[in-house]
Amino acid sequence: MVSKRLSREEGHRRKFLAVIDDTPECERAVHYAAARAKRTNGVLVLIFVIEPGDFQHWLGVEEIMKAEAREEADAALERFAAQVRESVGIEPELIIRSGKTTDEIHALIEEDQDIAILVLASGSAKEGPGPLVSSIAGRGAAFPIPVTVIPDALSDEDIEALS
Repeated sequence: MVSKRLSREEGHRRKFLAVIDDTPECERAVHYAAARAKRTNGVLVLIFVIEPGDFQHWLGVEEIMKAEAREEADAALERFAAQVRESVGIEPELIIRSGKTTDEIHALIEEDQDIAILVLASGSAKEGPGPLVSSIAGRGAAFPIPVTVIPDALSDEDIEALS
């Protein structure tokens, strides 16, 4: 059961959620989500999820690895936020979570009832469309809000025209 979405209620704005990761296609998703947020007076939310690593080391090493992962997440989010500010002129919300990516996306959607659309982009690699797009096709991994999947082959101009 998903909480009621509040994005259409007074004092709320519809939020578009894009996931920042190390896949090349995430840039397409951010571009589309940012353009949709701008055109609809919505909000762009960027989430970076730090997956649980193999932290079976001495405590000091584990803490260093976690700190480095957090720094990488901050840098990636800031890089995408700067692109959005420059190209679209909006200020995105930036969120860092630790855990399994699909679990953290579900949790964020449940916590923030203004998030109305998850935007993903499919990859063009021979391995498949990408881990998140593949997960929505799987059993039980579907998200409780609409998911927009941006084809990898769309140009910036195509994305602008569609958003």
